[in-house]
Amino acid sequence: MTRLSVNINKIATLRNARGGNMPNLIQFAIDCQNFGADGITVHPRPDERHVTASDALDLSLVVAQEYNIEGYPDERYFKILEKAKPAQATLVPDGPHILTSSEGWDIQKNFDFLKECLSKIHALGIRSSLFVAPELKQIEQAAKLGAHCIELYTGPYAYGYSQDRIAAVQPYALVSKFAVECGLGINAGHDLSLENLRFFKQNVQQLKEVSIGHALISDALYYGIENTIHLYKRCLID
Repeated sequence: MTRLSVNINKIATLRNARGGNMPNLIQFAIDCQNFGADGITVHPRPDERHVTASDALDLSLVVAQEYNIEGYPDERYFKILEKAKPAQATLVPDGPHILTSSEGWDIQKNFDFLKECLSKIHALGIRSSLFVAPELKQIEQAAKLGAHCIELYTGPYAYGYSQDRIAAVQPYALVSKFAVECGLGINAGHDLSLENLRFFKQNVQQLKEVSIGHALISDALYYGIENTIHLYKRCLID
């Protein structure tokens, strides 16, 4: 069964709106795991508009399932990795002023930079993942770099799902088969939801993990977080 990693950034956003510690981010992460989440994902951005560097370290003490820290690989990010020691580090090409991840790496353009970053990550004993578009050339370059995994940027799939879901998923099914041949693990994330997740999983059989935040937390407002996690996990059953 594909792992479900819950991105809890939006919980931190809600907390930060009023200050204080409500909702309690740490307890929420514990509860998500108790309710069946296979992992916790955070993206501690430089402006700390949601999860902070301090949060990332505090979470490392309570995340018993897989801990995934996303981020742009700058000096600050690596300091967090060194202290938190997550199971997985997912590198995204977001600059400090980007609202949300909206594209994958141009790996060939950033090859030397990413190679150095992956070397640092692997030296820490952390599994590496690169956020990429569903393009064969990006998969090939990721494998050449020695990345352990890729995270497929599923924004275009989610956008195209309501218009032509078969056409929308085809690029992902194609590159996933190639990625497995290259020895890469396959993760996916961005705009996956209860509406489109099951179809994606059915067509990308090699899928190891999805990281879902915005839609999942939004659904939890109606269904409750425990029920929502169960609903998402049902979409991932083979």
